[in-house]
Amino acid sequence: MSSISWAIPSTDLPVYVTAKAAVVGLTRTLARELGGHNIRVNCVMPGAMQTELQERLWFTEAYKAEILTRQALNRMIRPDEIARLVLFLAVEDSSGITNQSFVIDGRWI
Repeated sequence: MSSISWAIPSTDLPVYVTAKAAVVGLTRTLARELGGHNIRVNCVMPGAMQTELQERLWFTEAYKAEILTRQALNRMIRPDEIARLVLFLAVEDSSGITNQSFVIDGRWI
């Protein structure tokens, strides 16, 4: 799991942003190294996701308005949407997909 935070770019979170960017690099490297063994490696890059924790700690009305202004979709991304993407990547229907970073952010970046 990565995040769009490194692509926005976010501020005041240097360690988090660096770690999420590193996941993309690790995905690319591992996909190449493990592909010969038919092991697929992909990452998911969620945007602002509406979870209970986010609501409690970060989502002020002003921040929600900023998110919706930046996204093309005028609604919050839900955890079940991320989960369905992860499940798709785990099943045979995606057996030909590797070395990809899937952005699910309502078209923010």
